[in-house]
Amino acid sequence: MNLKRLNKAIAETGYCSRRGADKLIEEGRVKVNNVLAGLGVKVTATDIISVNGQVITKNVENLYFVFNKPTGITCTTDENIKGNIISFINYPERIFPIGRLDKPSEGLIFLTNDGDIVNKILRSRNNHEKEYIVGVNKKITEWFLNKMRNGLPILETITKKCVVEKIDDYSFKIILTQGLNRQIRRMCEHLNYEVRTLKRVRIMNVELNRLKKGQMRPFTKEEFEGLLELIGDSSKTE
Repeated sequence: MNLKRLNKAIAETGYCSRRGADKLIEEGRVKVNNVLAGLGVKVTATDIISVNGQVITKNVENLYFVFNKPTGITCTTDENIKGNIISFINYPERIFPIGRLDKPSEGLIFLTNDGDIVNKILRSRNNHEKEYIVGVNKKITEWFLNKMRNGLPILETITKKCVVEKIDDYSFKIILTQGLNRQIRRMCEHLNYEVRTLKRVRIMNVELNRLKKGQMRPFTKEEFEGLLELIGDSSKTE
């Protein structure tokens, strides 16, 4: 029988992290098959896990979607927050976003109910590419492009070197392998530029292409197989 630790099983539902699950278990808020659970408990795929009396496990196949997030939508699963992505999509099964796009930004984001795949995609040391088109308020110079490419001091670190290409006087393409908070906006601000528009057009092998704002579609077979190949050797932990 395939057993896994309870904290891992909770994390794989997307409810919270393993550390968060441990805290819930310690606080006596988790039950397995309606029995209060302790740390170190192992469960199977058929066990029913509940948190605060709410069942979080369900026999639903893994779902993987591509979504074109409009501006003004917040990437949170907290449905009490106005304009949250879950209420906007209103999908009948529980899904959650992989990573974030800040509220003023738009473009490609993945949604899934498969918590096991999330960390493999998000860990920055796995060097998974994310591509953006950015519009700014001032003419783009070679000085600006070189500074952006070679790393800038933000959030008490230096950003990794990245690909930056000018599109026209006021827009550029940037490919990141990091996911620092509001990274592109902070990089531009450091150089006294203001981001006017920010659109993510690619995550690894999956491109936004013609998907309209506010629309969601399943991964194609080719996209999912390519994604699995890219994350096959990725670390799920720090």
